[in-house]
Amino acid sequence: MKKLLLSAAVVSLAMAGSAHAAAHAVKIGVLLGFTGPIESMTPAMGAGAELAMKEVTDSKALLGGKALAPVRADSTCIDAAAANAAAERLITSDGVAAIVGADCSGVTTSVLTNVAVANGIVMISPSATSPALSTIEDNGLFFRTAPSDARQGQIVSKILMSKGVKEIAVTYTNNDYGKGLADSIETNFKADGGSVTINAPHEDGKADYSAEVGALASAGGEVLVVAGYLDQGGQGIIRGALDTGAFDTFYLPDGMTGDPLGEAIGSDLDGSYGALPGTDSPGAVAFSDMAKAAGFEASAFAGESYDAAALIALAMQASGSTKSTDFAGYIMDLANAPGEKIYPGELGKALKLVGEGKDIDYVGASAVELVGSGESAGAYKEIVFEGGKMKTVGYH
Repeated sequence: MKKLLLSAAVVSLAMAGSAHAAAHAVKIGVLLGFTGPIESMTPAMGAGAELAMKEVTDSKALLGGKALAPVRADSTCIDAAAANAAAERLITSDGVAAIVGADCSGVTTSVLTNVAVANGIVMISPSATSPALSTIEDNGLFFRTAPSDARQGQIVSKILMSKGVKEIAVTYTNNDYGKGLADSIETNFKADGGSVTINAPHEDGKADYSAEVGALASAGGEVLVVAGYLDQGGQGIIRGALDTGAFDTFYLPDGMTGDPLGEAIGSDLDGSYGALPGTDSPGAVAFSDMAKAAGFEASAFAGESYDAAALIALAMQASGSTKSTDFAGYIMDLANAPGEKIYPGELGKALKLVGEGKDIDYVGASAVELVGSGESAGAYKEIVFEGGKMKTVGYH
């Protein structure tokens, strides 16, 4: 009987200890479009961020053994009011110390300007790519592990030119992301000697894109560049173009990349190509292996999400504080040389080095190098669709 009572007491004590640890964990918001036009992308992105947090927690090396607890919230990708409300809840109700996110450029801009800056909260977006975010007033609180579309426009033109394409039509989702990317593509493609027959917006959420496809078909072009979202209008445009025979080859920027698009369209998408942020670095390989072991694929922006969460933890360690305004100033130094290179799976080691006052160069899953006001310098992997699936064919 005494042994049973003792065992019960031990279990009770362990449960109380776990509850105490959870209650005193440092909460990090994961603000992504779990519903909306990129909802097939975000499960892996959320899992990537949470994988880094678990690694930090398991290491017991953060600020004397603090745990990190992710708190998910839905940005919707496109509804600024909903994203702002979600961010407010994360900060005021959940008490998060920082936010991984948001994801799409428009909601990221809105949350940053209306919520994060006012509350002094760090945001590191893994996927917001609008060039306008490079110069936004952020009080030093905003970073992104994804490159600006100013860089992506250069990559799009380079790949198109390498395939001998001289004339393109462009359609873009009618928001900050789509407009910024479409303008960057047109500017760079024309500078490289190409011509753009039309550069026209489309709205998401429509059942019928025949009018938009008709205008694109009338303008013509060797390739249709679809700067949209794979789960929404971008997919609708492609379906309409294939059904009418308007275009049979598409260039697919980052918001259109993912096996779910190939699964939805099928073999008709074969031969279409594009690019998304990515590298062939040792960190990318390590992260891919870790993701598979954790039960998810290292798909678009998942590595960038891991890196965003990792940088938040490392900056906390460097500053000795979990307060955003204390640790924000350490992020740039941690992400760049000099220092010992740090890859996925080495966060415990990195935290110990930082705690000892030693320099690290966080390379992470996406070969992180932050430039300018705190955005990725921009490495891309080129893809092509074959058999309804994406295949990596090169790096830029």
